Amino acid sequence: MNKWPIGVFASVDAGLGVKLDVARELRVPTIQLHAPHGASRTPEKAQAFLAQLREYGITLTAVFGGFEGESYADIPTVSRTVGLVPPATRAARVKEMKEISDFAKLLGCPVIALHVGFVPHDKSDPLFNEVVAVTGDLCDHAKNNGQALHLETGQESADALLAFIGAVGRDNLFINFDPANMILYGTEEPIAALKKVGKFVRSIHCKDGTWAKHPGEEWGAEMPLGQGDVGMYNYLKTLKEIGYTGPLTIEREIPQEPQRQKAEIGHAVRLLTELREKLL
Repeated sequence: MNKWPIGVFASVDAGLGVKLDVARELRVPTIQLHAPHGASRTPEKAQAFLAQLREYGITLTAVFGGFEGESYADIPTVSRTVGLVPPATRAARVKEMKEISDFAKLLGCPVIALHVGFVPHDKSDPLFNEVVAVTGDLCDHAKNNGQALHLETGQESADALLAFIGAVGRDNLFINFDPANMILYGTEEPIAALKKVGKFVRSIHCKDGTWAKHPGEEWGAEMPLGQGDVGMYNYLKTLKEIGYTGPLTIEREIPQEPQRQKAEIGHAVRLLTELREKLL
């Protein structure tokens, strides 16, 4: 695969990604997939999906987990409901992520990924050690399937994320870097964060956003690529500096407006193509 192939975040029957036929129309060579619902994670469905990917000339680069009951309504709700941190849902979600890993193996995909949630920053907090333990367990399951686990950025600062990865202590635990999430959550300036965590970055999102008036207390706003505060030229330049060569996966989370979503992803494909030609 060439350096920096363009990709999009896609879905089959779950998640906020575009449908596969939209990816084909946009002529992108790679996708990340939001894991389908449990009933669709069968060997038969996997074979049918792989046949479709072959027909369209698309390579699957990661399968993302997401769970019932998660809500991104506001930052406190994210903290309460998202990922593997909330104790009440943790066991069921770890079990589901292992099933998603098994499904990704059927698809021949070497990467699973997820938002782990708001990990406590205090290492003496029992919750920190609980999340470290289940993440290590999930990494071990993924490794048995020949996979890496990628943590999506957003909820943690670069330093907190590095501390968490160090505590988990697995050689197949990496980062899916989303610069817009750092802005939307009000975590920290994304380019500086990317430079700090660069050696762990194995997949990325190309997404844009603007800072909230009160960062960290309220959401920033997601924007079409190039119209937010990330600075896409600087972002790609920094990816080049850290030696990242993988897909540039576009994520635009407005599935309720499919035509606008498709148009804005099309614009993002053109923008990234132009920037790639300047930088490579």
